[in-house]
Amino acid sequence: MIEIQKIPVFNLNSYDKSDFMLNNMNSLTRFHLKNCKEYKTLMQKLGKIEDSYQSLSGVPFIPVRLFKHTELLSVQKSDIIKTMTSSGTSGQDVSKIFLDKETSSLQVKVLSKIIADFIGKKRLPMLIIDTKSIISNRSKFSARTAGVLGFSIFGREVEFALDEDMAFNFKRVENFLNKHKTENVLIFGFTFIIWKHFVIELERLGKKIDLSKGILLHGGGWKQLENQSVDNIEFKNRICKISEISKIHNYYGMVEQTGSIFIESKSCGYFHTSIFSDILIRDNNFEVQEKGKKGLIQLFSLIPSSYPGHNILTEDIGEIKGEDDCKCGLKGKYFIVHGRAKESEIRGCSDVG
Repeated sequence: MIEIQKIPVFNLNSYDKSDFMLNNMNSLTRFHLKNCKEYKTLMQKLGKIEDSYQSLSGVPFIPVRLFKHTELLSVQKSDIIKTMTSSGTSGQDVSKIFLDKETSSLQVKVLSKIIADFIGKKRLPMLIIDTKSIISNRSKFSARTAGVLGFSIFGREVEFALDEDMAFNFKRVENFLNKHKTENVLIFGFTFIIWKHFVIELERLGKKIDLSKGILLHGGGWKQLENQSVDNIEFKNRICKISEISKIHNYYGMVEQTGSIFIESKSCGYFHTSIFSDILIRDNNFEVQEKGKKGLIQLFSLIPSSYPGHNILTEDIGEIKGEDDCKCGLKGKYFIVHGRAKESEIRGCSDVG
């Protein structure tokens, strides 16, 4: 396990981070080649296996959809303490991600370091825009459950805003806010759940709730909002009108690399890589794209050791806007996500698997 306590989350410059990331990627790749037969077989199909790769772009990736079809483990199955599944519509295959104690612990530690940079180290009263039943199963759970459980460690006196039937409980929320009216509060939810069961519901009823002292963290479910022609700007504008909340941070991440998230800085509107993660953009031929060019997002994470999820080519389209020079002051690469790739853009990826 990497030692993270003294590592600055966003303040290493690109030269220092490049060495740090490459050394750890090489180490993780060697570990997974040794301990995961399926991963080694795939790497052999892709080409010659190196003991060490000379650049981050040279470290071989795997397509994210492989997790939907193959159980990938680099530890004994008896060591697994959690099994996570990706969100998927009815009838779709879902990814299965297997966590042992070490990987699960590192997820929490890394997530804590990243979040502290945005909300501080002090735990805040927390309102979750979801139903309490979402956290009923602690050994097998979805990406949505993982988000609620993962982020709830930053809160205290946690309250859930929705009833079991997903109806917004005004009395419960108002009691929570009255109790903590002199404090900042942390608000968390799955983006589409917030939109459908909070924003739309309050608009329908013509009601408002004062969340002016709130800090909102939200992510996931953007595809469903895009289907309704709702982008990030409209989401923020509409939720501000019914709640007066201004501190809103969207985050980007996936269950295949839980804990290694990318948070949107309020002052710049871009997602930022931390010292524990990195990003490249590749075109349809898998060639690395330069800054300002759109393509498939490739994600690196130093967290996964129980499964080979350290280097994944996603099915999302993104664009790197710069590195180490963002106006918000955070170091590292900063980027935007344009949405899910069309099937034709990722077909070559599935052929690799």
